[in-house]
Amino acid sequence: MTYLLHLDASGRSESFSRKLGETFVADWRVAHPDGVYTYRDLVADPVPPIDEDRVRLATQSSVNGVRDIETMDQLAAGAPELTRSWATTRPLVEQLLAADVLLLGVPMYNFTVPAALKTWIDRVTLPWLPLKGKSAVVLSARGGGYGPGTPREQFDFQEPYLRAYFSVLGLDDVEFVHAELTHATVMPFLAQFRDQHEASHAAALDAVRSLATRVRAETPS
Repeated sequence: MTYLLHLDASGRSESFSRKLGETFVADWRVAHPDGVYTYRDLVADPVPPIDEDRVRLATQSSVNGVRDIETMDQLAAGAPELTRSWATTRPLVEQLLAADVLLLGVPMYNFTVPAALKTWIDRVTLPWLPLKGKSAVVLSARGGGYGPGTPREQFDFQEPYLRAYFSVLGLDDVEFVHAELTHATVMPFLAQFRDQHEASHAAALDAVRSLATRVRAETPS
């Protein structure tokens, strides 16, 4: 049985990244009829940002050599501020650890990921968090073109950031699907790129449908 955790971070309810996610989930359900699916809209249902207590929680978990949730429970029970912070963080960590596949709907905002997703990352990430053996699929929408060889390739701080983040936690099986030049659909001065956008969007949909039927997490060794 495969567990899919789906997170959306777009500020728009009808965004390209959300639509790609809907397509992925529909095909994934067909391919995995017995799979478990959990969804969270990080904009409509935001994660609390980190504060001093959450930073202290991470520091203490590192100092005390915490390696799992149960040990974290024991550590947090020793101080009221850690207890409160862990009570907020624990369900999110449990959800992430239970997932085999992580599906992220991630528009590019100001060359990087939305604040809603970054807040979730800051909240769930602890020094001992193990993600080895899981898979991640990132469904990205970009107003411009940032692919290899484009003038703005060097301004892509979205994919490199997420690859680095997941890699540090042991998750190297990450697939990116980009729908580019989405602003060509609404901004007159980008109308000349409309055909390129349509081609990029069609390619993204094809990639999403293919991934939904074959993505599968390996069993951690």
